[in-house]
Amino acid sequence: MGVNYGLNRVRFTSPVPSGARVRARFTLAKYEKIEGDGVQVTWNTVVEIEGKDKPALVAEWIGRHYY
Repeated sequence: MGVNYGLNRVRFTSPVPSGARVRARFTLAKYEKIEGDGVQVTWNTVVEIEGKDKPALVAEWIGRHYY
């Protein structure tokens, strides 16, 4: 079972124009065991806007997975 545990350090750094193309990059930052036969995974997340130098969003996304 996977659970969205939430976001840390969320920054909306640039508005996304209507009709703009976006993409997200996820880089594994941390993988740690937790109680209850599970793991907590932290991803560095960046949402980019096509043709722009500044990203739309920068955050840490935390998920939990239980076996």
